[in-house]
Amino acid sequence: MHLRLADDADVPAIAATLALAFSDDPVWGPVLRRPDGDTSHLEPFWRRFVEGALPYRTVWVVDDGDAVAVWLPSGEPEMTEQQFAELEAIVADRLDTAQRQAFDGLMEAFESNHPHDEPHMYLSLLASNPARRGEGLAQRMLAENLRAFAADGLPAYLESTNPANDRRYERAGFRAVGGFTSSLDGAPITTMWRALDA
Repeated sequence: MHLRLADDADVPAIAATLALAFSDDPVWGPVLRRPDGDTSHLEPFWRRFVEGALPYRTVWVVDDGDAVAVWLPSGEPEMTEQQFAELEAIVADRLDTAQRQAFDGLMEAFESNHPHDEPHMYLSLLASNPARRGEGLAQRMLAENLRAFAADGLPAYLESTNPANDRRYERAGFRAVGGFTSSLDGAPITTMWRALDA
């Protein structure tokens, strides 16, 4: 496994991995899935999150983007105003009313549930290409990232949108600290925190 910091050239591969990985996510799948099966909006959607995080030098990839971890330092915006406007334009153009409302609700809930009391690293996205699932790429990358952050005295926070992943995060030292649901179908999102002594 070759783990490295991502750069601009990696963005297309990362966006493709995220589009594939989150297509069947219990939260993001229903919010982003079009009834006609068109998926052309997914890579541009996820691209904004990746491009927003790249300047912090906290986007990590394995191999050629087969696994990715998008981290953000606490207190920093997830993307620029321009990038968010582009994201909202994709949502407005490609999703139906219920999906657009669910997207807005999720973005508000992510922000209102995010801890602000202690400096930390925020895991915005963690994914591996479905063709390589089962190899443990994302988990090994996560472990490496967490070791580096802990060495710098930084705890970590994430929102798990797939209950099947909660146990994996727990094995990495995260503990559930709260949660909320998607307004679209009530799918649960678990907020999780990893203390320095985990």
